Amino acid sequence: MSEKFGIASDHGAFELKEYLKNVFSSQLNMVDYGTDGEKSVDYPLVIQAACNKLLAKEVDRLIVLCGTGIGASITANRFKGIRAALCHDEFTSEMSRRHNNANVLVLGGRVLGKELAVRIANKWIETPFEGGRHQNRLEQIEKC
Repeated sequence: MSEKFGIASDHGAFELKEYLKNVFSSQLNMVDYGTDGEKSVDYPLVIQAACNKLLAKEVDRLIVLCGTGIGASITANRFKGIRAALCHDEFTSEMSRRHNNANVLVLGGRVLGKELAVRIANKWIETPFEGGRHQNRLEQIEKC
């Protein structure tokens, strides 16, 4: 896979971020945008910095995590051009790509088991965007 992926988390999801990095490091070109430990950090700052890297095209897609995923999702979706999807299962992950062309996957480090998180991320990584009528809808969203 030639795409480049970024990954970032706050302290509440640091352990899951590290786990995902280890699982996917052999198959993905992945850049870690922090945090680098379990010391408390403000998730909006970490997520904002990572989203700016995506918007600057340093990476093609981004995975962000916080304790529940809710704060990271809200933060990421404040940026024009970001389509962040908070996913809790493989179906929502697949549909976030297939119909919404989500360029950011959001996961909750305190609400997902590691193996489920891997399956969700893998589905998101592998699923293409369908385009067609879904592209028209994305264009409508961009006008909001």
